[in-house]
Amino acid sequence: MKITLTSEQKKALELRHNKVRDVHECDRIKAILLSSEGWSITQIAQALRKHDSTISRHLMDFKNKQKLAPENGGSQSLLKADQTEKLI
Repeated sequence: MKITLTSEQKKALELRHNKVRDVHECDRIKAILLSSEGWSITQIAQALRKHDSTISRHLMDFKNKQKLAPENGGSQSLLKADQTEKLI
């Protein structure tokens, strides 16, 4: 699957890549940019050390929902409210 980007979209993604600290989001951005430059899913997967299906999913998520950031929310705290306050 090839992603087509305008020069403005490409510039915005490159800027976001430079600012974001989440490595998973950076990998998604790199996959999208490489796809727009004509790289195959297999080439992107090899370069990013990810599985082909992961790259395909990243590209589909971007194409369908413009998704860049992963949707993991972390885990629930095992501390009680007062313990959390004390820790902070």
